[in-house]
Amino acid sequence: MTPALAIFLIVVSPAVGSFLAVLADRLPRGEDVILARSACRECAAPVAPGDLVPLLSFLRLRGRCRACGAAIPAMLPLMEAGAAFAAIAVVMVARSNSEMVLGCIYMWTLLALLGCDAIWFRLPDILSAVLLLAALALAWTDPPDRIGPALLAAAVGSGAFLCIRLLYRRFRGREGMGRGDVKLMAGIGAGTGLALLPWLLLAAAAGAIGWACLRTLPRRAALAGDTALPFGSFLCAAAALVWVLARVG
Repeated sequence: MTPALAIFLIVVSPAVGSFLAVLADRLPRGEDVILARSACRECAAPVAPGDLVPLLSFLRLRGRCRACGAAIPAMLPLMEAGAAFAAIAVVMVARSNSEMVLGCIYMWTLLALLGCDAIWFRLPDILSAVLLLAALALAWTDPPDRIGPALLAAAVGSGAFLCIRLLYRRFRGREGMGRGDVKLMAGIGAGTGLALLPWLLLAAAAGAIGWACLRTLPRRAALAGDTALPFGSFLCAAAALVWVLARVG
């Protein structure tokens, strides 16, 4: 692997994370993610170029808008830091330059999807499509004969969630899983492989249940059957963890 490429990916990752935060905020709203200038959601004041430095600007401004003092969403620094951690993890486990680049794209897309679902309970189709393409590209390039198993894992993952969605609606009479989760599983399945899908689902379910229990503790309330959970976020986090662990050693 090329050290210069690894350093480049790590250095640019916070800026990538800043863009991922824009995607998570604007895509579900249907807003322009390319040409529209960054501005405060509270006062609409444009963000000065000097206040766009990833992580450092948030710390310098103490998490507040320079113009009106409104709180800057915590999602911004979290996405910037998350993208950096993702790049470092990929660089540490990647076995080739192509896997390093495509692995970063895959992990960053998972992070964007995680943010979208956590904020809006939405998983934009465009991001799910990018995830699937990145996963198939990974399978094609390293090694070049894994495209068939990757496609099979994508079909099984997506098909299984479609069955769960239809059966839940059939027997409970209401929606229990969105179509976005079904589409998301195509990219996740292709990226992790068929053998690791059960472990991924177990990790995602454990994380979702744990988070739901922690959420109800302050109110000492029981977990209701209709409690909404951004399960796609937990799927993305589990997929990132499984992807990295599968390459360790």
